[in-house]
Amino acid sequence: MSCNSLMKNRQIIGQSVVLVPYRELHVPKYNQWMKDPNLQYLTGSEPLTLEEELEMMDSWNSDENKCTFIILEKNLFQPIGDQIKSMIGDVNLFFDTTNNEEKTAEIEIMIAEESYRGKGRGKETVLLMLRFAIQVIGVKIFVAKIKYNNKSSQNMFIKIGFNERSRSDVFEEITYDLTVNDMWFESIVKNNTNLIALIIYKSCKRIA
Repeated sequence: MSCNSLMKNRQIIGQSVVLVPYRELHVPKYNQWMKDPNLQYLTGSEPLTLEEELEMMDSWNSDENKCTFIILEKNLFQPIGDQIKSMIGDVNLFFDTTNNEEKTAEIEIMIAEESYRGKGRGKETVLLMLRFAIQVIGVKIFVAKIKYNNKSSQNMFIKIGFNERSRSDVFEEITYDLTVNDMWFESIVKNNTNLIALIIYKSCKRIA
């Protein structure tokens, strides 16, 4: 079963964020985010029209090797259930189909709303996604590609346990990887209990 099929109409709840599957109702705001040249550079993306963004969303949701969640600010979302007003970013898993021995996934995180950067939302989201990918999907190796000038993201992934693997001057990015083992996982759970112990899956209400 693909990640998108598994998480259909479900959400992952953390301490400060709620992760919901990327759907059509999110596309207009996401499209506005991606008009920002800085976000385009950091994510290696090209600007798309709204129609192209809708087609991309459909493509991602039908791809068994992709898993995309929208990050909602929990304090905004839970009182009124408005996903659009609560959107602050997105997180993705891209599964490597060439590694037949160990399930491998590239993880990407974007906090698009500037007012929520530097407040731990990115770290919490990454930890939630790592735990979901490990316990539900069975991922054993993670990869993250981060631009040279994105020091805060580099430091976050290093603190979580990722190690530098390579650098590309062409793409101006550093590739980090992490191989999951019991000692690392137990340490992450123990030291970040308040962030990831609340991971639960429940039905999503499709409220715009």
